[in-house]
Amino acid sequence: MKLSDLPTPCLVLDRQVLARNIDRMAQAVGRLGVALRPHMKTAKSIDVARMVLANQAAPCTGITVSTLAEAEYFSAHGITDILYAVGITPQKLDQVAKLNEAGADVKIITDDLDVARAIAAHPGKLRALIEIDCGEMRGGISAEAPELEAIGAALGPRLLGIMTHAGHSYSGRSIPEMADLAEAERNAALTAVRRLRAVGLECPVVSVGSSPTALHARALGGVTETRPGVYMFGDLFQAQIATVEPEGIAVTVLASVIGRRPAENRIVIDAGGMALSKDRATESAPHDFKFGLVLDLHGRRTLGHSLVARANQEHGVVDLDPAANIAPFRIGERVRVAPNHTCMTSAAHDRYHVVDGSDEVVAVWPRISGW
Repeated sequence: MKLSDLPTPCLVLDRQVLARNIDRMAQAVGRLGVALRPHMKTAKSIDVARMVLANQAAPCTGITVSTLAEAEYFSAHGITDILYAVGITPQKLDQVAKLNEAGADVKIITDDLDVARAIAAHPGKLRALIEIDCGEMRGGISAEAPELEAIGAALGPRLLGIMTHAGHSYSGRSIPEMADLAEAERNAALTAVRRLRAVGLECPVVSVGSSPTALHARALGGVTETRPGVYMFGDLFQAQIATVEPEGIAVTVLASVIGRRPAENRIVIDAGGMALSKDRATESAPHDFKFGLVLDLHGRRTLGHSLVARANQEHGVVDLDPAANIAPFRIGERVRVAPNHTCMTSAAHDRYHVVDGSDEVVAVWPRISGW
C-alpha cells in the first residue's frame, strides 16, 4: 500500500526518523549515567514503546504515562513499571491499586498533604513520589516548601522519592540556556531530596526530565532517571529549540487537496483544526509556522515556505510559497503537513501509518486515547 492509497486526513509516522530520534536521546542520557523512563503521553503506542525500550544506549527503568487509560493499556501489553506523572486524586487510588494487584507497578505522584494521608491509609499496593516545582509553576511544591517533610512523613514507607518536570524549558531559545534550566531542575530535585533524607526519609528515586533538559543537561549527578517524551516524534516547535534536528520530525499529517485558488496562490486541504489541532506553539518561537508546514507526498521540503495559514474544523487553507507553482496541485493531490505540536496533532488520530523513508506503508500501529 502507498500513501496515495490512504484515506485522508491521516497520520504518517516515519520509522527511520523515529529510530534516529530515539537513539539520539538514548545516547545523550547514557553519557550522563542515568536511567531513561520515556514518557509515552505523545506516542501512546506499544509499538513505539518497544522501539524505545529496545535501544540499549541508556538503561530504561520503565515508562511514564499521563493517563490511567495509558497505564492500563501498557500494562496489558506487558510493560508494568509505570509512573503516572499527573497529580493523583483520592478517587483514582482504587483504580491504581487494582492495576497493581493485577501485576503492574504503577507509581503515583502528589504535592498535597491530605492526599498523602489518603495514599498512606489506602489498603492497596501504592507507592508515591512527591512532585517538586522547579520553575514551571504548574504542579508541585517548591523544594523549599515548609510542608515538604510533612508530606514525606505522611507517606511514610510508601514514599518512593521525588519527581520534577522542567516544562518551562520550552521557553529556552539556546542550548546553553537549556543546559542552565536542566541544572536548575537538578538542583531543585536534590534540594528536596536532601531535606527529606535529613529527617530520615528514604528517597531512592530522583526523577527529572523534559526533552530539552534531558538532551542538553551538562550533568545529572544525584539524579536516578529522566523522563523525556516529545523527542521521539519532534515537531516544528521542538526543531526550533534543538530538541530534534531540522529533519527530525517523525510524524506528519497526510492530506488531500480539495480546493484551488490560483488568484491568491492558495490551496485548500482536507486537514483542518480537527486533524492538525489549533495549537500555535510556534507563534512564540523564532519562526511562526501558523498551523503547520506543508511538505510534498514524500515528506520533503520541496514546497518552500508553504504554510497552513487558516485551520477551520475540516479545512486547511494553505498559503503557497511565492516560488511554488500551483499548477501541479490538482484536486485529490496529496501533501503532508508537519505539525506545530505533535502531542496535540497525534491526539486526534487512532493509528499511525508507518513508512520507512519512502511512500510505502509498511505497518499500521494503533494508539490509545482517552483517560
